[in-house]
This record gives sequence, structure tokens and C-alpha cells, in this order.
Amino acid sequence: MTTNYLFLATANGVVTCQREGADWREMNRGLTDRKATSIVANASMVLAGTTDGIFQSSDLGQTWREASGGLTTRHVRWLAFHPTVSGVVFAGVESAGIFVSRDGAATWQERPEVPPLRQKHRWFLPYSRGAGCVRGFAAHGARVYAAVEVGGVLRSDDGGETWRLAEGSSGDPDLEGPPEPLIYPDVHSIEVHPSSPDLVFAPTGGGFYRSTDGGRTWACLYDCYCRAVWADPTDPDHLLLGPADGVDAQGRIEETRDGGQTWTPASAGLQTPWRRHMVGRFLQVGDELLAVLSNGQLLSAPLAALQWRPILPEVKQVAAAAFISL
Repeated sequence: MTTNYLFLATANGVVTCQREGADWREMNRGLTDRKATSIVANASMVLAGTTDGIFQSSDLGQTWREASGGLTTRHVRWLAFHPTVSGVVFAGVESAGIFVSRDGAATWQERPEVPPLRQKHRWFLPYSRGAGCVRGFAAHGARVYAAVEVGGVLRSDDGGETWRLAEGSSGDPDLEGPPEPLIYPDVHSIEVHPSSPDLVFAPTGGGFYRSTDGGRTWACLYDCYCRAVWADPTDPDHLLLGPADGVDAQGRIEETRDGGQTWTPASAGLQTPWRRHMVGRFLQVGDELLAVLSNGQLLSAPLAALQWRPILPEVKQVAAAAFISL
């Protein structure tokens, strides 16, 4: 019998939940003295990124041990498993840097190309002293992308071994924004579509962008502030976006089925626009979609209907979510 587990990174550690019918039940909490910023899970382990290192659990979050060997910058902003290469994990940190593990998080190595780019272009964060941060990864075979706030898009063509700026990303953190075909540099997350390593989506502080040529050129599909997109793995023209009018201002959920030519509201069950929050991340969980909001709340909707409802209201300050089925 299959059991579904949901792991939530929160301001007070990691919460493990188990599926019961149509609902989720909290099982346990761990790392309660840490601020968890990101979470990934597979059949053998759960990894939590925190503001002070990376931690690993092999028992569904009941116990944790540190897994920060070689991690010289400890403020982790995002973690990602390579979807098809076993043992490879990416960590994005603040100030902006990329660490890669090829032994299942036993050891980490910083990729040396990133700090010189950070220094050359003077990457920064509007809300922190950090010199930018890496807050998203997307991998398709040997191609890997990274989202830099505020800095642009990085690309690797050798599985994350070496990195460079994508050709359509100047690297300059100019919040006035360059014209198309360059991407706006305040990149909040990044997704690559399963159909092609060249088809990439990037929510930014200056619009929602798509590239069909591996980041060489970009088109803005929606003029907005956004952090999260879900791309239908079976149809690249079907997208869900969490746009807002500014930082946490008038947030909502919208949908396109024609590749971004037209957008329609997809906020059924919600009172939107939200005045002071927005969608921070989407996560597909089987035939459902979860939305992590910037105020730390968690929503769920069936993909077939997109009728949203809050879940796990007792869990506060959620920053990220991960799902496995065992």
C-alpha cells in the first residue's frame, strides 16, 4: 500500500505530514531550533536547507543530522535533487553561490565560476546585506539552470559542473530592467519543461518570462511581479502563475492554456486579490497542486478543477514543501 508524505520547511523547523483520505495529518516536527528555508525528499532521504546549514533525515523527519560538509556559505536559500542523476544535489546560497553534491549530500563543493560573476556585476538583495542569492534550480539531463536574485539566470551544460550566465541574461542587477530579448535580472524561480531542455520559464520581479532557446533570448508573457509558476508536464502551453502588482501586493492565481497569449483567473475558492501576500511556490502532488503563500499559508486544489482550499492551518510560516510517495 502506498503512503504519501509531505514535508514542510518552516520558520521553526520541518513538519512531516501523512496523507489520510482527502486530508493531511501532521506526524512530527524536527529541527525546531532552525529556520528552514527549503526542503527536498526522495525515497532514501529528506534534506532541509536552513539559514545555518543543511540537515538530513533518513527516517521521514523523526531525527536529523547535519550534512554540511564543504558548505562554506551556510545560509541556504534553495535545494534541488537532479531529477534523473542519482546522488546529485544542488544548493543555492546567500550571498549568491552554488554548491553541488555528487554523493547524496555527504560532501559539497562550491562551483568557482559563480563568486567572480557575483563580484563583477555587484549582485545584491533589496532586503538583506547578502550579495544576491540563488533561489531556484531546474535540470533537464546535462542542462541545469539557476535563478539569481538580483542577478539573472545561470546555465550549466555539464550537469552543474561549470556555470556561466545564460546568453539572454546580462548579469547586471539593474532593476529598471533591460529590454527584450534579455530577461529582467530579479529572478525568483525557474522551471524547465520536460519536453525540451531549451524551454524555460522564469518568474521575475519585472514580469513572467519564457525562453524557447535555452536562455539565449526571452519573451515577457505577463507584465507583473511574480515568484511562482507551474508548467503542465504534458502541455507546455498550460501554465499557472502567481502574479501580483508589486511585492506581496494584490496577489492572485491565473491560468493560460495558449502559452501566455491570454490569462484567466484561477482563484476559485479564494478571496483574491490578496492585499498583502502572493504565491511563493507551486508544488504538484499527484493530481493536486499546492501553493505556498508568502504569508506562510498552504493551499491545495485538484488539478482537474482548481478549486482551492487551505490545508494544515496549524502549520505556520511555511517557506517550501516537498512530497514523496512510498
